[in-house]
Amino acid sequence: MRQPLDPLHQFLHETLGSAPLTVTRVAGDASFRCYYRVETATDHFILMDAPPDKEDSAPFLDIACFLKRFGVPVPRIVQARLDLGYLLLEDFGDVTFLEAIRQQADPRPLYRAAVQTLLDIQATPMDGSCIAHQRLFDRAMLRRELALFTDWYIEQIRETPIAGEDRQRFETVFTRLLEAIEQQPVVFVHRDYHSRNLMWHPGGVGVLDFQDAVVGPITYDLASLLRDCYVAWDPPFRAEMIALWLDGAATRLGYAPPDLPTFQRAFDWMAIQRNLKAIGIFGRLSRRDGKHGYLNDIPRTMGYVRETLNLYPELALLNTLMDRYAP
Repeated sequence: MRQPLDPLHQFLHETLGSAPLTVTRVAGDASFRCYYRVETATDHFILMDAPPDKEDSAPFLDIACFLKRFGVPVPRIVQARLDLGYLLLEDFGDVTFLEAIRQQADPRPLYRAAVQTLLDIQATPMDGSCIAHQRLFDRAMLRRELALFTDWYIEQIRETPIAGEDRQRFETVFTRLLEAIEQQPVVFVHRDYHSRNLMWHPGGVGVLDFQDAVVGPITYDLASLLRDCYVAWDPPFRAEMIALWLDGAATRLGYAPPDLPTFQRAFDWMAIQRNLKAIGIFGRLSRRDGKHGYLNDIPRTMGYVRETLNLYPELALLNTLMDRYAP
């Protein structure tokens, strides 16, 4: 008697027909999602398996359809069964942006493409037709992200309790940081726009992992790209890419800061928030989820924070606290 198909293969055969296919596990990410390459005799796809009890895939589907409508290079949705947690996607290949950088003698063409794709994302209309438009990246959310650093990195990874007076000092300097950040114009924010969530394929950049997109500060995704936790670039390279983005932002987003130092300060302070959040997440992934490899990325990320803090005397209190709790 023929054995019944398991739900995953049943979904694939209902979508692709009964022809033979192979299913191979490919790299996952920091969530509960798993990814598989599905190959038939004539085509290949990526299957995202996101357990419905742990991952809500509806935002991914909604945002993918929205971005695709405006020409952003996200994977085409071939078929979706949200009740099972299965999405069959266009396959962008195996070369991440990070791997492509390592293969290229000159990273500038890749970063120019990534900057232009970021502008494509930020230029999408804020018309309420996407779930991301309903999620505001406000001060409360930004503050919760900063709490990841104190709660998961300092107190869990470094196992250093924060004294009551110093906790208030963190609150004071975090408030100063966020008051400045919330003065920025807001745009569509991918929220994880960096070298591990971008792909490089014959068509150029491919954008992944956008399910947490929000409306938030205009510098957030640029800071994610240029203060990347997984690859470090020197200040001249970052300045060149910032100039490219500013040129595009003026024409496509109608955004023109009063002068470069004003923009640099906005960018830098946003990058501090973003990098401290990332360090906290790496700590949580290690302590809570047993994913310890991310701890290797903390020194690079911390280096960005310390480099930047040294430029701004008004953030001296945060520098002092970092010396005390994250030397």
